[in-house]
Amino acid sequence: MDVVRVIPLGGAGEIGRNCTVVEYGEDLILIDCGLSFPNEEMLGVDIVIPDFSYVLENKERLRGIFLTHAHEDHVGALPYLLPKVSCPVYGSEFTLALVRAKLEERIDLTAVDLRVFKGREAIEAGEFKVEPIRITHSIPETFCMAVRTPHGIVLFTADFKFDFTPVDNKLTDMARLAALGEEGVLVLLSDSTNVERAGWSPSERIVTHGLRKYFLESPGRVLLTTFASNIHRMQQVIDVAAETGRKVAVAGRRMEQTIDICGRMGYLKIPVGVKVPLEEVHQMEPAKVVILTTGSQGEPLSALVQMSKEEYGRLRIQPGDTILYSARPIPGNEAAIWRTVNRLFRIGARVIYDGPTPIHVSGHGYQEELKMMINLTRPFYLAPVHGEPRHQHLYLEIARGMGYPDHRLFMIEDGHPLTMDPETAWLGEPVHTGRVLVDNGGHAGVSEEVLRDRYNLANDGVVSVTIAVDTEVGEVVGDPVITTKGYSGPPHAVDRLIESVWDAITGMKQQDLRDIDQIRHVVTDVVRRTIHRHTQLRPLVVTAIVEI
Repeated sequence: MDVVRVIPLGGAGEIGRNCTVVEYGEDLILIDCGLSFPNEEMLGVDIVIPDFSYVLENKERLRGIFLTHAHEDHVGALPYLLPKVSCPVYGSEFTLALVRAKLEERIDLTAVDLRVFKGREAIEAGEFKVEPIRITHSIPETFCMAVRTPHGIVLFTADFKFDFTPVDNKLTDMARLAALGEEGVLVLLSDSTNVERAGWSPSERIVTHGLRKYFLESPGRVLLTTFASNIHRMQQVIDVAAETGRKVAVAGRRMEQTIDICGRMGYLKIPVGVKVPLEEVHQMEPAKVVILTTGSQGEPLSALVQMSKEEYGRLRIQPGDTILYSARPIPGNEAAIWRTVNRLFRIGARVIYDGPTPIHVSGHGYQEELKMMINLTRPFYLAPVHGEPRHQHLYLEIARGMGYPDHRLFMIEDGHPLTMDPETAWLGEPVHTGRVLVDNGGHAGVSEEVLRDRYNLANDGVVSVTIAVDTEVGEVVGDPVITTKGYSGPPHAVDRLIESVWDAITGMKQQDLRDIDQIRHVVTDVVRRTIHRHTQLRPLVVTAIVEI
């Protein structure tokens, strides 16, 4: 009998890059297709996407891609997968509107089959039936995915919280989740991001109070930065601005694009006269202005980061401006965010990033909400995702406290299949997976070797060795020339380099001195070892052989 396999290609043991294969027999589907952001060591890398090798090896079996919501860590890798596969992509009307705008920048949309679903609609995909179920999160139209398989229901919570007073008044479909629990859920793959936080997460609506406080008390312009996809937060900014007599302008292409799409589709309600072009704020009284801006995560090309460097041509930060950080840092972005905050303070702005009156709440549920999801759906197996190992570990400890035995709990990792038959479940043999690095030009496939070279170059500089060789007779012509850039080792180390290079060359056979690749390999190796022995540095070594 065939088994059901759930294979995370990303998002298990990490936050971001959410992408999971569900497989049975000759059919497989993909739940989400997201990206993550680089850490400080990934120089020149813009985004990180899953390695899709397993999907591409089985692309004739791929029956569909199902999107839980429109956040980048769930949909951002689609432009890199869709040109290589042919299958329907399912999402809500809102999710697909944002996806369509993103895809238009990179691929031909006429070749993409985008299909809109509605909550509780059963979608057939080979042996599977997939049912989206509405859940509350920090973006409209977020859906759990109940995947019916021949062995039972595989339920993906997506990112979720139980918000009983959501900004759009669209509540979680708790009745349907409870009905699935009555029917029997085989395995629950649950968000675990906020498992370290006790109690219940605050409702998104409480942000209104913080916004009102700062809009009223700030004597100058207010700039608020949040994710370009946080539609509920933007709606509250617009509502409070209208209430307090301020006009709203927007800085940042992605945010402008999102607001335009949401306004046209009715997901944002913008009173007449409240939104104004950014170019007009210069003529307005500062106390009458609010500016929504990108840059909450310290992204180098974002509007707020450029303002902090005084390089944004459309707007300059002024003394008296108040900047509100209405977003939680994504792990790995903290250093870039603090650099931006410090620059803003130096310019003369007041920056609010924490305080007793919240201007941000998380879209991910706290401990009691995670327990509530378990109690509603009553899964047989539990496997936390969308969290780092510490989050997964604590989630499983909580589940044990709720009476779950160890043989029904799984701490899954990227590439490791959770395999289930009618009797039991186990972790199967890993499939090939990993991370693919995409550079600032949008080109996927920056190798670990290139990344290491960039890291060494940034930290220890470059040492260049030029050697002239007569390859016909197999001898070196003249002395080796060594130049350095960004290298901070002691001068005597360079002198020792010349001695080491000469010793290496004179020790080579005449026939080896006719082989340019062999000379380059020997010289590069001896330069690296000599520098590290005398300085503990690892600069990038470039050896150039000039044929005479």
